[in-house]
Amino acid sequence: MSGQVFWSPQPRQREFLRRREFEALYGGAAGGGKSDALLAEGLRQIGLPHYRGLILRKTYPQLAQLIDRSMELYRAACPAAVYHQTRHFWQFPSGAQIWFGSMQHTADRVDYQGKRFDYIAFDELTQFSWEEYSYMFSRCRPGGAGSRCYIRASANPGGRGHGWVKQRFVSAAPPGTTIWEESRLRLPDGRLRETRQSRVFIPSTVFDNPILLERDPGYAARLTLLPQAEQRALLYGDWDSFSGQVFLEWRNDPGGYITRRGSHVIEPFRVPDGWGLYRGFDFGYTRPFSVGWYAVDPDRRIYRIRELYGCTGTPNEGVRWEPGRIAAEIRRIETEDPNLRGRPVRGIADPSIFDESRGESIAAMMARSGVYFDRGDNSRLAGKMQLHHRLAFDEKGVPMLYVFSTCRNFIRTLPALVYDSADVEDVDTAGEDHIYDECRYVLMEHPIAPPAAPARARVSGGPLEYGRYDRSVFGIV
Repeated sequence: MSGQVFWSPQPRQREFLRRREFEALYGGAAGGGKSDALLAEGLRQIGLPHYRGLILRKTYPQLAQLIDRSMELYRAACPAAVYHQTRHFWQFPSGAQIWFGSMQHTADRVDYQGKRFDYIAFDELTQFSWEEYSYMFSRCRPGGAGSRCYIRASANPGGRGHGWVKQRFVSAAPPGTTIWEESRLRLPDGRLRETRQSRVFIPSTVFDNPILLERDPGYAARLTLLPQAEQRALLYGDWDSFSGQVFLEWRNDPGGYITRRGSHVIEPFRVPDGWGLYRGFDFGYTRPFSVGWYAVDPDRRIYRIRELYGCTGTPNEGVRWEPGRIAAEIRRIETEDPNLRGRPVRGIADPSIFDESRGESIAAMMARSGVYFDRGDNSRLAGKMQLHHRLAFDEKGVPMLYVFSTCRNFIRTLPALVYDSADVEDVDTAGEDHIYDECRYVLMEHPIAPPAAPARARVSGGPLEYGRYDRSVFGIV
């Protein structure tokens, strides 16, 4: 490398580059210098002959801009480095290499089987699935002594991986806080070894990139011209709002800080006698199953009051419970929960659990344990519209669906749902949509008409402020 300074990190980039955790996610909004940070980090170990780096995008065409930028940075850092156009990697004088790769389909991950990389970077991590990302842990290993192995990523809110990325990095701890994940490794001799893996989230926005704002003073203002969801995601890095999000009506905002409307999330209360009680069910084995309990008040407003979600803790991975075990847990909950104990609960489930083409149905297995269901209406688009109707706020800021704050998996998964790229009116079923499905079955038992269109909000100008939402920017005055 030459002794000349060819690139200098800005403060937030420097904070990201100095982290020592095994995993680090950088970004959250547009214009924070995410790609430069990943490219620069890749140069850290190019003095080691055995060093191998890998920078990934979802598809190869998306790599074009990264490769173009590497031509500037890497040639400035090491004029003797050579880029091999046909194989998409940089060769440095020491023998070190930095590769550019893609993973358009989950099956493409096996293309990296048998390969090893000291440094692996994912640009726009929310475009990847958890299976794709976690598989590359096995490829992150040294090729020789003295190298450091780690994973880095950048992301904006949105995309089919939004939910697991938010859960793993954004919601797990305050920004900049090291998150430790503990596990046990069984050795060949039978002994157990305690292991710990670390990760961290470093947020950034366009306001952390003064060079960009100096070169293009109008960039931040142009972001305010985007639709509201994209404004909040790309301008401020709001992980509760993003392009492609299905249920834009959703608000988990008890203080009314983001909007002046209310929140769908409320604290639990004692359900009055006389309210109807329902149990929605979506079966899963390798994928999570979902059971949700709902109360219906005299105004036909629905409250999600309890949930049982069969997930291992790994995004979208089921606990593999047999139907009888799920039924036993349902019975225990309905015996012990004060809002359910001694009261009739009507079960509504996915019609597929009544299928007997391969033997005894799931519904019959659960009935033997005393848990009964009726066939739900699985009209996907009609059910989706019912959820839109119920999430909408009326002129007083009151929706037709509330969720108890104890229903954490509903609160986590529903806002993360995105549209299917092949069927732009429907939810992408590759996401964690199991709670959404069982909710649809219950809502279709109580269909409501679309709410009246609200009056258009007046838009006014106002200063952009980093660190909070500016109401005037979002048309709320």
